[in-house]
Amino acid sequence: MFRMWGKVFKNSRMLKDTVVIMDQTDMTRTQKVYRSLEQICYEFDLETPMWLESTKMDFLYHSKTRFTSDNFIESIDFDYLEIQVIEED
Repeated sequence: MFRMWGKVFKNSRMLKDTVVIMDQTDMTRTQKVYRSLEQICYEFDLETPMWLESTKMDFLYHSKTRFTSDNFIESIDFDYLEIQVIEED
């Protein structure tokens, strides 16, 4: 099982959060991460952010990263979107 936690923050407060669960064992970890991020963004009604080099490196080292306004093409009304892998087998 693969679970990813998505959270939206503004002024150091969490505005909303969700957990996405993926049970597809035929997918790679990278595919699960991208698909989970897409589902999180769909639930929060956001465009899917771009992966910059800094966000990739944070995610590789910590299984957690933040997407700020630099990662989005459209303007956002929050400080950042944070994703974190909370379970993987």
